[in-house]
Amino acid sequence: MRWPWQRSVSSTQWVLSWSGGVLAYVHAKRLGDGSYEVLALGTEVQGADDVGHFKQRLQALGLKGADVTVMLCSDQYQLLQIDTPNVPVEELRAAARYQVREMLQTHVDDVIIDVMRVGDGQQKGSGHSFVVAATNAVVKGALDFVSALDCRVSVIDIHETAQRNLQTALARRDGSLERASAALVLAEGQQAVLTISANEELFYNRRFDVPDGFLTGRWLQGVTERAPIDGFTPVQEYVPAYGAGDISLDLDLPDANTSLAEDQHAVSSDDDRSQRLLLEVQRSLDVWDRTFSSLPLTGLRVFAGERSAELAIWLTRQLGQVVVPLDVKPIFSGLDAVPTADMVACLPLLGVLLRTEEPTR
Repeated sequence: MRWPWQRSVSSTQWVLSWSGGVLAYVHAKRLGDGSYEVLALGTEVQGADDVGHFKQRLQALGLKGADVTVMLCSDQYQLLQIDTPNVPVEELRAAARYQVREMLQTHVDDVIIDVMRVGDGQQKGSGHSFVVAATNAVVKGALDFVSALDCRVSVIDIHETAQRNLQTALARRDGSLERASAALVLAEGQQAVLTISANEELFYNRRFDVPDGFLTGRWLQGVTERAPIDGFTPVQEYVPAYGAGDISLDLDLPDANTSLAEDQHAVSSDDDRSQRLLLEVQRSLDVWDRTFSSLPLTGLRVFAGERSAELAIWLTRQLGQVVVPLDVKPIFSGLDAVPTADMVACLPLLGVLLRTEEPTR
């Protein structure tokens, strides 16, 4: 099987992801002006339900008989970068499969791959390709799950291209489509996904771990504002304070009986997590500056649920670069009443709605 591939087009669309016993879904209607109205959005957790009861619960959403797009979550595949093989187009997948065989987390015979170009082909030294590699078991599991709901899969997509689509839509709205922009999406218990796009194409991606407790920590404490500069400010190499003992994950504000030493330890732990996250972001942006010096970033959009605005302020101060929340409400109607928890789970699914690629042949 190859993806993305498409079979039919409807005025309403379903996008699903299925991972770790959790179904995330978006149901949307395409409007006459090309925008989307979100009709339903949320998650369903299988929990203790057997397959039959869970299926009944999901079919109550109105999925039966629908054509759906499946998005693979970032933990369900690898996204690798290689030098584009110098072979005819019809031999590209076979050549890429051979080239990534030592980079895969499983045997090459057990994966399905697809290949897409890095960037828009206009930049110097851009002869690279992304290789998407998902195991046969993951793809079959997704297809079997959708089939059990009496649905038909029309497209399989991935998180990074969905995130690129959101960046593209926001850049088009701002009139900066040809300029490079970065997006960073954070969710508890998941790897952070950072993408850089320009001219409607994905140029760069990186995933890295979000330190446990970072999203509930007090990382705005003690931050001093820096004057903005042209470009990103390099950060000093960070060395975690492992000698201080285990990092406490108890991030509640101390009560009157909490000692000063305990409070200082909690603040120190927050600082430790903050610096680890900051270093990962800075390293990613430094790589971009070195690799695509002719395509400077216009800025960074961040999403961290209800703390998106807070994170944007903190990163602006730390990086010396304007960082703003990744707010998709201007490009979708029907999101005003969506709970934050559902938006965290379903944000990339909204990007899948915006996909414009033609079917591959």
